[in-house]
Amino acid sequence: MVSPITVVVIAVVTGVVCAAAAFFAGVSYRRKTAETKIGSAEEEAKRLINDAMKTAQQKRKEALVEAKDAAFQLKAEADKEIKERRGELSRQERRLDQKEETLDRKTAALEQKEVNLAKRSELAEARLAEIEQLKLREQDKLETIAGLSAEDAKQLLLTRLDEQLTHEKAMHIAAFETQTKDECDTMARELIGQAVARCAADHSSEATVSVVPLPSDEMKGRIIGREGRNIRALETATGVDLIIDDTPEAITLSSFDPVRREIARMTLEKLISDGRIHPARIEETVEKSRRELELMMKREGEKAVMDVGVHGIHPDVVKLLGRLRYRTSYGQNVLNHSLEVAYLSGILAAELGVNVTQARRAGLLHDIGKALDHEIEGSHISIGVDIAKKYRENPAVIHAIEAHHGDVEAKTTLAFIVMAADAISAARPGARRENLESYIKRLESLEEIASGFEGVERSFAIQAGREVRIMVKPEAVSDDALTILAHEISHKIEESLDYPGQIKVNVIRESRAVDYAK
Repeated sequence: MVSPITVVVIAVVTGVVCAAAAFFAGVSYRRKTAETKIGSAEEEAKRLINDAMKTAQQKRKEALVEAKDAAFQLKAEADKEIKERRGELSRQERRLDQKEETLDRKTAALEQKEVNLAKRSELAEARLAEIEQLKLREQDKLETIAGLSAEDAKQLLLTRLDEQLTHEKAMHIAAFETQTKDECDTMARELIGQAVARCAADHSSEATVSVVPLPSDEMKGRIIGREGRNIRALETATGVDLIIDDTPEAITLSSFDPVRREIARMTLEKLISDGRIHPARIEETVEKSRRELELMMKREGEKAVMDVGVHGIHPDVVKLLGRLRYRTSYGQNVLNHSLEVAYLSGILAAELGVNVTQARRAGLLHDIGKALDHEIEGSHISIGVDIAKKYRENPAVIHAIEAHHGDVEAKTTLAFIVMAADAISAARPGARRENLESYIKRLESLEEIASGFEGVERSFAIQAGREVRIMVKPEAVSDDALTILAHEISHKIEESLDYPGQIKVNVIRESRAVDYAK
C-alpha cells in the first residue's frame, strides 16, 4: 500500500514536469511566431526601401527638369537685360557724341566772340580817348564862357546842394516837432490840467525876517541890556541878527535859516512873557525853545506823512520832513511844496497806471536833502539820495529823487512823474520868487547862451526869463536855417540852465530893402 506522502510527492513531481513541458512548448511557439513576424518585417522593409528608391529617382529626374527650365529662363532674362543695356549704352554714346559736337560749335563761337570783343574793346578805348579829349575841350569852352573854373563850379554845386539839404532838414525837423506836439500836447495838457485842478493850493511867500511884537518900547532896553550884553547873548545863542530900530513896539529878527529864526522868535516871546532877561536866562530859554521846536518839527513830519497816506517811513526821515516846515526855496515853503508834489504825483500816477502810493512817497521825499543842505556840503539832490539810501528806500524812489531836476537821465515813469509834479508846483503863479541877484544872473546867462551862436546879432530875455527873442543877421542865416538854429539854442539852454517851467525861444529874421530917390 502506497503511503500518502508518496502520493503527494508523485503528484508534485508530475505537476512540475507538466508545467515545464508547457513552458517549453509556449517558448517554442512564441519563438516561431516572432521569427514569422521578423521575416514579414524584413520583407516590408525591403519593399519600402525599394519604393523610396524609386520615388527618389523620380523626384531627382523632376528636379533636374525644373532646374534646366529655370536655368533656361534665367539665361533668357540675362540675354534680354544685356541686350537692353547695350541699347542704352548705344543711345548714351550717341548723346555724348552730339554733346561733344555742340560743345565744339559753342567753343568755336566763343572764340569768335572773344576776337570780336577784343576788336570792340580796342575801338571803345579809342572812342573813350576821343570822348575824353572832347570833354576837356568842352570843359575849357564852358570855363571860358561861364568865367568859372571846375573847382569853382564844384563849390557852387556843393553850396546849392547844402542849401537844399538845409531846407529839407529844416522841413523834417518842423514836421517832426509838429507831429510830436500834435500827439503829446493834448494828452499832456489834459493830465496836467486835471492834476492842477484837483490839487489847488494857496501860496504865501516866506520872508527871511520875523517881527516880534513888544508890550511897550521900554522892553527894547531890557532886551538890549546893560552895555548890550543881553542882545549879544541872544544873537550868539541863536545865530540870528536882532534889528532894534524906530519901529514902535516891535523887534525884527533877520536870518536866512528859518529854524534859527523860529528858535529866536520863541525865545524872545518867552523872555518877554517871563520878564527875567539876562544872559543865563537867555541860554536856558534858547535851549528850551530848541527842544520845543524839535518836538514841533517831529509832529509836523508825522502830520505830513499822515496827510499824504504813506507808511513805513523811518522816524529820522519823519523828523527831517518836519524840518522842511522851516525851510524855504525861492520864498516857497519846502514842506508845503513837498506835500503838493506828493499829491500831484499821486494824481498823475493814477492817470498813467503807476503805483500811486510809491509816487506819493517819491514826491514827498524828493526835496528831503534840503533839510540838511545848510549843514552838509553838497547839493540837496545828492544829500537826499544819501539819506534815502541810508534808510533803505525803494530804488525807484531813490532814482526819482536823483532825477527830479535832470541831474541824471530819468529812466522810469515814476521819475518823469515826480519831475513833472515838481515843475508844476514850482511854476504856479506866485509860488516862488527869486532874489534880484539870481534873477539878473539867470537873464544874463540866457542872453549869453543865445548870443554865442553864429549869425546872432542881438538877444533879449523877456517875460521874467520865460522867453528869449533872438535877432539874426539876414545875410548869415537863411529862412530854412531859423528852425535849426532855434532847436540848437533850445537844446543848449536845456543843458546849461536850471529854470522852472519852460522858456520860449523866438528867433527873428528881418530883411529890409533900402533905396534913396534922388
